[in-house]
Amino acid sequence: MLRQIEGSRAVAETVARCRPEVVAAYPISPQTHIVERLSELVDSGGLGGCRYLLVESEFGALSACIGGSAAGARTYTATASQGLLFMAEALPNASGLQLPIVMTVANRAIGAPINIWNDHSDALSQRDSGWLQLFASSNQEAADLHVQAFALAERVSLPVMVCMDGFVLTHAMEEIDVPEQEAVDAFLPPFRPRQWLDPDHPVTIGAMVGPEAFTEVKCLMVQRQRRALDAVAAVGEEFRAAFGRDSGGLLRPYRTDDAEVVLVVMGSAWGTAADAVDALRVDGVRAGVLGVTCYRPWPAEALHDALSGVPRAVVVNRAVGVGSGGTLGQDVRVSAPDGTEVCEVVMGLGGRPVTRAALADLVCDVLDGWEPVGVLDFRDADHTVVARELVREEAPS
Repeated sequence: MLRQIEGSRAVAETVARCRPEVVAAYPISPQTHIVERLSELVDSGGLGGCRYLLVESEFGALSACIGGSAAGARTYTATASQGLLFMAEALPNASGLQLPIVMTVANRAIGAPINIWNDHSDALSQRDSGWLQLFASSNQEAADLHVQAFALAERVSLPVMVCMDGFVLTHAMEEIDVPEQEAVDAFLPPFRPRQWLDPDHPVTIGAMVGPEAFTEVKCLMVQRQRRALDAVAAVGEEFRAAFGRDSGGLLRPYRTDDAEVVLVVMGSAWGTAADAVDALRVDGVRAGVLGVTCYRPWPAEALHDALSGVPRAVVVNRAVGVGSGGTLGQDVRVSAPDGTEVCEVVMGLGGRPVTRAALADLVCDVLDGWEPVGVLDFRDADHTVVARELVREEAPS
């Protein structure tokens, strides 16, 4: 049933209906409302049988989840920004041990300088950690993706991040259909771990591996990620059939079939881009938008097919590989078909709004022959400020 609710609370209530047995919590904006609401549900008895662990840091939160999952419990945590970076040492351990942990990442910029607002720098900095990464385009999808994430993590025995834009989604009040308990129970079976630490049958996990086996371990991790692509698509289809909503899957195309220009985006910018496309279509401009829902594993073949026949694709990066280029853009360039010209821009860093007007102008400029300046074009930057600072830095002291 639709009701007006904050995005964070909707996610927390959905997670609770997935019946986690261990929740490890450490607050950091903008994810704090999620773990606060879960603590209320545990305290009130609305989430029975769950151990709610107050830990000393984000590293402690993920470490507790690793222990809980290894012992055979369904586990969950949430973080953002510097908190995710503080977990960086433990992230590959969770994936390397094939532990089906689910974590919400309320996407937020990383410093310095300190910035608490939204972009995708945090999650994309950990794109090679072995976790599956799903990006929500709306609060409804954020709630739905958590049900799918538990099902997916336990099906492939790998950890999953559900990424939702900080503040833009986490703190937005809107009508959301929080999945009902009976429906979640029917969709998500009780957790049956593939492996767990049992005192009656002791084993060692995470032991040291030397050169004679380490390459094979990493090769297996890559193969498991590739197999997970099919599972992401399958779970998305199963969710649609069960709940009647098209949430999840690999990609979210909109009006791309006859498009001359397609905007490639992730996260909540999809809705803004779709609005811009609708306005452009009214004016006779054949534009489309392609949202990337599954960023890791990277859906190379699906993206290649989705852009087949599209003359131009414009990637809107909300994270920067400093010294290299746009993070999302690098993946798109590798996978785009030969006939598609790919250019990319950076927009919306540190919470700067990505507006419908700015995206519409971008499409029109591309059609008029505009090309990005240099390797990476900061589309919404004040370049006079940047140029002035560079002159100052180069001046003799």
